[in-house]
Amino acid sequence: MTEEMELDFTEDLQLSEVMRLRVQSLQQKGQKRQDGERLLLPHEAVYRLDFSEQELTFSHWNVSLKGPGRLSVTGISQLWTPDLTNLMTRQLLEPTGQFWRSAGDPEDAPIKCLEADIQEFGERIAELAKVRKVMYFLFAFKEGAEKDNITCSLVFKKSAEA
Repeated sequence: MTEEMELDFTEDLQLSEVMRLRVQSLQQKGQKRQDGERLLLPHEAVYRLDFSEQELTFSHWNVSLKGPGRLSVTGISQLWTPDLTNLMTRQLLEPTGQFWRSAGDPEDAPIKCLEADIQEFGERIAELAKVRKVMYFLFAFKEGAEKDNITCSLVFKKSAEA
């Protein structure tokens, strides 16, 4: 018998702030980013998933978005040590999760997404959960989306242990 487990993405305020300070520091010193470095943009924040169990099978995404806008979720392959390392572009996973609601869409209409991409992305997350206790993500809020109007979680099936 398989049991489901829902994991909520939670904003990592401290890590987002460290990344914002990096951008601010570069601007104040008039310096450029390192070659290949990925800086946090103003409409982005760092989120995390904490895995209490490692043997998971991806089931589906639960995303709600009030009003029009677009949410882009990008996985980060790095085990984070923000005090020692900067985020590099090569550490961003493909595909990204894209979810959106167009202006004029009824509130009860399903959210739009690139289904093949979010399925593949969810499966990659489940694979990484086998070796990770935590995983980090960049959330980008675009086209009017605001983080207060979005909830995002993943549902996994737990592998039944005999």
